[in-house]
This record gives sequence, C-alpha cells and structure tokens, in this order.
Amino acid sequence: MAVKRAADVRLVVFACEAGMGSSLIGANQLKKKLGALGRDIKVVHSPVNLIPADTDVVVAHQSLAERARKAAPAAVVLSFKNFMNNEASERLLKSLQAGEDITADAPKS
Repeated sequence: MAVKRAADVRLVVFACEAGMGSSLIGANQLKKKLGALGRDIKVVHSPVNLIPADTDVVVAHQSLAERARKAAPAAVVLSFKNFMNNEASERLLKSLQAGEDITADAPKS
C-alpha cells in the first residue's frame, strides 16, 4: 500500500474518466483549500489513463481507483463515492494540515 509523507507531496491529480467536468470542479475546489494551507502543492485534473508519472496523490471516484493505481503505481490513490461529499479530498487536507503520512486506500478485491 502506497504511503507519502505530507512534506513530500508536490503534485495532486484529480482523476476522472475524460479529464473534464466534475474532475475540473473537484480540482479547483481542492486547489483553493490547499492554497489556504499555504503549501506549494500543484493540483491538476487529468483523465485517469494519463496521470503524470510524478504524481504524489491521486483523488478519484471509487469506480476509477483501480485504473488510477495502474496508471500511477507510485502514487497514493484516495477514492471517494460522491462528488458532492468528497471524503478523499477532506482526508487529504486533514493529513497535510497535520503533517501526517497520506496512506492509500486498500485496493478492492
């Protein structure tokens, strides 16, 4: 299971099926919240199959999590069920704020 130190997180990717729409909204919301923490972390949105190799953390809908793990094997993948109540982004923000390690979700069997 992938783990990243909070201090080492530089790139967060909000992944989706086609790289537009809800992932763009999610990425922008996360970018604003991370900006309030004063951390120099880049947040982008990307199609799940095109996640950049240097990604530290991927935030993706649970239906895309396995594909995200394959596309970015070195990244921590955090998944959520509902775009309106994205618990993965909130968990990431809390961990970064507290300086805690970010631990990937367990893959579904």
